[in-house]
Amino acid sequence: MTRALVLLSLALVVFRILSAAFVVTQPGFTDAYYYVDVARRLAHGEGLTADFIWNFLEAPRLEALPVPSHRFWMPLATVVQAVGIAGLEPVLGTFRSAQAAIIAVAAFVPAAAYVSARSIGASSRGALVAAALAGLGGFTFAPAWVTLDSFAIAALVGTLFFVAFRRAAAGDVRAGAIAGALVGLLFLARAEGALFGVALLVLALRPSTRAAGVAGSGVALAIGLVWLARGLALPGSPAIALVKGVLLVRYEDFFALTPSGTVDVVSLIGVRLSALWSDLIVALAALLLFLAAPLWLGLRGGWRLPAVRAFAGLALLIYVAEGVVWPLHATRGSYFHSLAAFYPFGMALVALGGETWLARLDLTARRIATFGTLLAVLALAVFGLSNWDSSFNEGYRARVAALDAIPPGPFLAIDAAAWRWISGRTVLIAPADGPETAACLAIRYRAQSLVLEPAHFSAYQSLYDGAGSSWFGQSAERGGIRVYTPFMENPGCRLPDEVR
Repeated sequence: MTRALVLLSLALVVFRILSAAFVVTQPGFTDAYYYVDVARRLAHGEGLTADFIWNFLEAPRLEALPVPSHRFWMPLATVVQAVGIAGLEPVLGTFRSAQAAIIAVAAFVPAAAYVSARSIGASSRGALVAAALAGLGGFTFAPAWVTLDSFAIAALVGTLFFVAFRRAAAGDVRAGAIAGALVGLLFLARAEGALFGVALLVLALRPSTRAAGVAGSGVALAIGLVWLARGLALPGSPAIALVKGVLLVRYEDFFALTPSGTVDVVSLIGVRLSALWSDLIVALAALLLFLAAPLWLGLRGGWRLPAVRAFAGLALLIYVAEGVVWPLHATRGSYFHSLAAFYPFGMALVALGGETWLARLDLTARRIATFGTLLAVLALAVFGLSNWDSSFNEGYRARVAALDAIPPGPFLAIDAAAWRWISGRTVLIAPADGPETAACLAIRYRAQSLVLEPAHFSAYQSLYDGAGSSWFGQSAERGGIRVYTPFMENPGCRLPDEVR
């Protein structure tokens, strides 16, 4: 089956390239813009730094630019893209060279799914189905495998973790160390990846697997501590990130210098219950709904295997952690991102459960069911790519069309990472506090304008609606994107004491 797997993987690489060429032609959303903005600087020898401010977590004292990057997001996606830019930028340009690096990682996802399916008892044909399902991704992950984000990286590293964990659970110390290194890498791709280390701690508690568990936990901890030490060495309190990520009930306040939303126990509980319900829907959608049944059968059939139990336990742990600890971020993409690390192994379980269910049917019926499922997933993948195009490319074109209306020099906008990429200029987040604080920041960073899009923070609604302002006057509009010029001699400018 090696030849069949190679041919399948190559076919899926072609599908990835076509997806990139015709649909994912720009980063698309804030995370991806951020990663590639910094990756370009890293590839050019400027380190993990940002010459824009997407959130005040990275400039807690309104430091001069550039500022240290990745105080909230993790660095591995940026590092991978920087490798692509360093090697291919002269030929492909910045975006395509970064994307080529991601596609190269995604090329191994089907093989990882194949190996994981075989490791839990699926036949070689069933493992090929798992590889195809993982590689196609359905309407949820088909675009994700070629976006400038951590999806493909987390998918590959997470799947290899479960493969290594199988041997570590048998007492193999070297496999335990490898699993620990994979946990460390997964943490550098996604912060919640650190929770995969819980499975290694469980091994460390058992006499028969203690050495493997300790080795893995030690390696994972060493990698994690190096990154955490970097964060502690940066100016500003790390507690700011914790408060902004955990104790807020309004997502807008994550982008404010001074959060205005009130926090009470009822609100905190309500936000978390809402996030848990929303995340459950996301999980079912990622399984394309009709794959949930074979996944359950696969879990039941493979429950005797430590890797399968680890998969179920970690999936539940991260579901709860995302909904309870990071509810505001979970409902805005964080939980969906976290599912990437589980998806290929999940498809391996789908293949295992599907074989169990199909065994009762004759050969013709099995073939019809298998190829019908693959065609349905392919159709959903095409639909997902179409949806990505309408969701992100239209907004990108609107921003590009509005560039000529923005005066030269730095400016403020709601999505600083995206506008930094599109404009090539210094861009600062328009704070959720409102126009007064924005005017102060314009003075602090010598920004020449404020750009408001149809989607903006609520504090700017009256300004966007045309009400007069003591801080900004409208100067241009392009298709709903409005540009305002600050009154630099504003006598009412006040910044919070802690960032003056």
